[in-house]
This record gives sequence, C-alpha cells and structure tokens, in this order.
Amino acid sequence: YRMKFSTLTKQDLIKAYENKSKHLDWGQAEAGETRHFLDYYYGINLSRALSLAVKAAGTFKILSAGRVQGPALKIIVDKEKEIQAFQSEPYWQIELQGKVRNAGITAQHAEDKFWDKAKATKAYERAKGHDGKITGTERKQFKQAPPTPFDLTTLQTESYRSLRIQPKDTLQVAQSLYLAGLISYPRTSSQKLPPEIDYKKILSGLQKNDHYAKLAQLVLKGPLKPNEGKKSDPAHPAIYPTGQQAALEGRDARVYDLIVRRFLATFSEPAMRETVTVSIDVHGEPFVTSGTRTVVPGWHVFYGPHVKLEEIELPPVQQGDEVRISALDLQDCQTQPPKRYTPASIIKELEKRNLGTKATRSAIVEALYERGYAFEKSIQATELGMRTCAVLENYCPQILDEELTRRFEEEMEEVRERKRKEEDVLTEAKDILIKILGDFKQKEMAVGTELAKATKETRDEVSYIGACINCKTGELQIRSGRFGKFIACNKYPDCKTTFSIPKGALVKAMRKECEQCKYPMLLVIRARKRPQPTCLNVNCPSKGVSDALAKDIEAITNGSSTKSCPKCTGPLVVRKSLYGTFLGCKAFPKCRYIERVAKPVEVALPLEEEEPATAAATAEEAME
Repeated sequence: YRMKFSTLTKQDLIKAYENKSKHLDWGQAEAGETRHFLDYYYGINLSRALSLAVKAAGTFKILSAGRVQGPALKIIVDKEKEIQAFQSEPYWQIELQGKVRNAGITAQHAEDKFWDKAKATKAYERAKGHDGKITGTERKQFKQAPPTPFDLTTLQTESYRSLRIQPKDTLQVAQSLYLAGLISYPRTSSQKLPPEIDYKKILSGLQKNDHYAKLAQLVLKGPLKPNEGKKSDPAHPAIYPTGQQAALEGRDARVYDLIVRRFLATFSEPAMRETVTVSIDVHGEPFVTSGTRTVVPGWHVFYGPHVKLEEIELPPVQQGDEVRISALDLQDCQTQPPKRYTPASIIKELEKRNLGTKATRSAIVEALYERGYAFEKSIQATELGMRTCAVLENYCPQILDEELTRRFEEEMEEVRERKRKEEDVLTEAKDILIKILGDFKQKEMAVGTELAKATKETRDEVSYIGACINCKTGELQIRSGRFGKFIACNKYPDCKTTFSIPKGALVKAMRKECEQCKYPMLLVIRARKRPQPTCLNVNCPSKGVSDALAKDIEAITNGSSTKSCPKCTGPLVVRKSLYGTFLGCKAFPKCRYIERVAKPVEVALPLEEEEPATAAATAEEAME
C-alpha cells in the first residue's frame, strides 16, 4: 500500500491511511530512480575526469562537475563575461529641488537621460535662475493583485528578499517546520491550494495564535478563494501552514511568519495603488516628477512587514501653482553594468531554464561555492570558475550544454508518465557520457595544465588578506597546516610572518586597513552569528579593554596580583587573540570561564540575517 500526504498532522495522516492506494506510483518511482542514476553517472565520472586531469599536470585539486552543475556554472560565467565586456557610456541628467505650497518637491528633466552633453548644457542654462510652474497633473489608479501561494522557489527568493536568509537555509528551516507539523511539504513547485486542504480548518487553527487571530478572522468573513498561480505539481500542493501551534524563535519564527502571512494574503482583496505625475515648466524646459502611494491596502494588511513597496506621496498641487526652485543640478552619470546574480535570483534563473529540481537547485549553487568556482553573495565567478568553463567549452562543450540537460529532464517526465522506459534513458546517457569521456581523455594533459594554473590563481585570489606588514613585498594569505588554517606571508621561508585565526570560522579579507594601526582588516564569520570585523593585529589600540579590566590585566601581567576563576577556583591568565585582550581560565578547555573583552572595531556592513555574537561567546571562540 501507499499513503500520500503533504502534512504531518494527525488528521491528514489518518486521512492518507484511509485513502491509501494499493501500490506505488511506479512512474514517479522510476523517474526518481532515473534521475538518481543520471546524476550519479555524470557527477562521479566528470568530477573524477577533471581531478585526474589536474593531477596529470602535477598538482592536486578536487574539482567537480555534474549534469546540472556544468550549465549552472556557465550561466554565472556568461554573466561575468557580460559584466567584464560592458563599457560605460556617459549621460547627463538635470534635477531640480524646490518648494510648492511650502512643501518640498524634486523633479527630473523630461528628457531623463541626455546622451549629448551640449544639449544637456543648453537645457540647463536655459532653466537656470528661473522658477517653475505646474503645467499639469495626472492621476492613475491600478489594482495590485494578491500574491500567489508559495512554491519552494518563490519561498526561497522571497525569504532572501524580505528576511535576507540564504535559499539553502530557508529550505532547511522549512524542512524543520514541516517535520514539526507546522507547514506542508516544502519541496513543491505548485502555486495552487486545493479546497481539499480545508481552508476553514487551517484558519480556525491560526485564530488560536495571538499574532494571526484578527487576520484569520478577517479572512473567514470573506469568500475563501485563493489567488492561485499557474504552476502545479502532481505530488504536492503549494506550501501552507497547517494551523497547528508551537513556540518558535529566531529564523524558524521569521520564516513561519512569512509562510502564514503569504497564505492569508492569497485570500485577500487586491490593493489599490495610485500614481500621480506632475509636469513642471521652467522657462520653457519640461520637468516631471511622480509618486506612488497605497490608497486601499487590501492584501498589504495581511502580508504586513513583508510588503516592501516605496511610498512616495507628492504634495497636493494644482495647475498654475508656482514652484520656487532652490537648486538646479546638472549631473554627470555613467551607465552601469548588468547586476550579478544573487543566491535567490540564480535559483529563479535555473528554474526558468528548467535546470535541476526545486529540491536540488540551492545545493547546486552551494557546490559552486564549495569547489571554488564562485564567491561573494553577489555571485561572482572566480578565476578557477572562469577558466574551468573556458576549458570545458573548448574541449568538452557537452558538459556545459543546458539543452542536453533539459532534454534529460523532459525524458524523465516521460518516464513518470510511463511514455518512456528508464533503461532507454540511461542507455542513451551512458553512450553520450562515454563519448564525452573518450574525447576528454585524449586532451587530458592540456586540460589539466590550464586548470592547475587556474587553481593556483584562484587560491591566491580567494586567500589574499593584504600586504605583509613586516617584509612589505609579500602578501598575507590564508594557508592550511597540521593544526588548521592560519595566515602567513607568501614569501616564506624568507619571511616567517604568521597569524593564527579562530577555529571553525570563515575568515574573509575586507580589502581595507585598520584606521588605527594600518594592519589588514578581517571579517570573521561563524554560523548563526553576526559577521564580525576585526583587525589582524592582536595589540591594536582599537582592542583596548575597559578601565576596570585594564587594572586587573596589568597587575596579573606584572605578577603583583592574581585572580581566581569563580567557576573552578583556578588562576585566570591574560590571553590575546584577534578579538583583543581578555582574561580566561588557565584550565581551558576543561573550564571555559572568560571575562568580557573589549568592543570590536565598529564597521558598517551590509549584514545577512544572523544571530548577534555575544562578547562572552566571542572570547570563548578566541580561546579555542
């Protein structure tokens, strides 16, 4: 027998058991098995071929490629090439600032972008020194439909947009919420909520939660018809809350709130937005300004903090009103290159191209980071990624062929529908793969030489911390040794400058010097903690301790005093690390007592959603 269910609530499990089918869905099972073998064939063989090619060139590096990973890498590399090939063009804009009816107003010349500087200067000189008049206003109202229910991809992209949580972490949180019985199965591509899930039961459950009680009550008063999207999934409906209650905190609570509010918003009325466009004449030169505001909130009420729309309300004006101009600015501008993919937008792009599955796309992107093909949150291809892609395009273009990958996806769908046999798809894949590997083997040394060179360049690029503060000619880089990672000068053994770094932390160069001691600045990143900027110099003045602790440290250092650990009564000793000076128990790691360290260097950062590190935790990490 086979039970089918999308939530782990008792009621749904009983219902699934009572309506169990007599056998497996063999089409779905065979399609899943086909995918498993295809990914295995390609991942194992292509990764092995690349790694052996580098080994043949006299170095060692584990490289990976796969049925979807290759095309995904090419998408990122193609974007990087587009950015590198981009040539900025100059253009000019004219902006005015002024007051109308004692309210501030900002407007742009109606031409917007002037591509001819002489024309822009002429318009600027004509308007300069004059006030303006309102020549017309135009109001347009439009309806903004409620959002569609979440499938996994839209949950991941929306979670990244609203909460700044990485797609892979969103999937992990959603999985834990599903296992707790709080939401439906998250690995779905459906944007549909069938009536069988019982809208009233879910809303009644949400009414028991103080955060959503009033909102759920409002939804129950209206027609229970969700605004569904186009995508469907034969296995599971869209993601929805079950209505069951549990105490949540941190990221779990935030992702759950996003899912609940999205569910409620899909049943709501459209929002009404209004755009007002105002035309201004300044001595014959036309200027325009516009603002958009929400007139009727509709579904915005239910989506709450996740509605992030710009609200620009213009002052009430009428035709003929005078605009007293306080500033007129001729701005020199440059066209900007296309933006790189984010962890969310690359997943959306993979879905658009039908590459990978809803459950594997975030893992594929993560693999590109782990193998050194990409870095930074605004996804940038490394030199290794660029070179690997170029080598494969030159010698084995089929590894990067998304058409081939897409064809296999379509064939697996035919297996699911029992229109094609698993053996036929796998036989075809084997034949193609054997041909690819045969061609690759003949060019192994050429491929390996290029990849080995790219590997070294990428290692230097990613591990670079800054200029060596002792020899001045070398570079400080992250290295690996018997006891873990450390920072050392690349001129070793001529220069033996080294620095230790915290265990279990990801360390990145900030590409800037400490303002106080001119040592390189680092960003220390730990799981679920706020990235912490710190100076490489353990004796940096910025790491000074509090006055009270400074006296203790001075006395302990010169031996005129001792201080006992309040936990184990052992002696406290003075310790230094990247985080600064602090007191720690001599019995560490058996006793982990510490006394608060100084505040780290304050640096403004565009931080991801993380839990803040406490000073106590920071000091303990320093000892480790």
